[in-house]
Amino acid sequence: MSDQTETEQIQTASADVRDIVRQAIEEFIHAEQRKAEPAYRTELQDERKRREALEARLNQLVEENRQTKAVAEEADRNAQIRSELQQLGVAKIDLAFKAIKDDIVRASDGQLQARGKEGKSLREFLTTFVQENPELLPARIAGGSGAQIPMRDAAEIGSPVDINKIKPGMSKDELERVRKEISRIASQALRGV
Repeated sequence: MSDQTETEQIQTASADVRDIVRQAIEEFIHAEQRKAEPAYRTELQDERKRREALEARLNQLVEENRQTKAVAEEADRNAQIRSELQQLGVAKIDLAFKAIKDDIVRASDGQLQARGKEGKSLREFLTTFVQENPELLPARIAGGSGAQIPMRDAAEIGSPVDINKIKPGMSKDELERVRKEISRIASQALRGV
């Protein structure tokens, strides 16, 4: 029995040695992990901060982009409205624009239309608006009661200007006569004479 007891003691001792070695290795691994853990935590915190900073910058850029698009869309809308008013012959474009700018919106297809007017197009809405507000159009007759047509010298009216004779170095009198003739023709054209 003594051999068996010795064998058991050796096995027990060898198991104890194994347990001691295993524990020592586990303790060493845990110690190494604890040493490395603060570095990992610091690195993770740094990465988290960088990610949060990048997300904040991305959100800021998205907001700036949205604002820029809104400003560009508003400028385009205003330009289209003013252009249509001008094409319709409105003389007081700024006044007309201020009166109707809030009544025009962009539809889902991107086209401008009247707000709440059963999808009335921009052109139709503005045409109706101009017809309802003729005071925005230029005056039909220049002048009014008491308006006088300026008198012209007979010599001034009687001598037409030859375009071929207009050149640099003309005398001051001749140049003044050409200017007056151009002014007279322009004013006649504006009055529809």
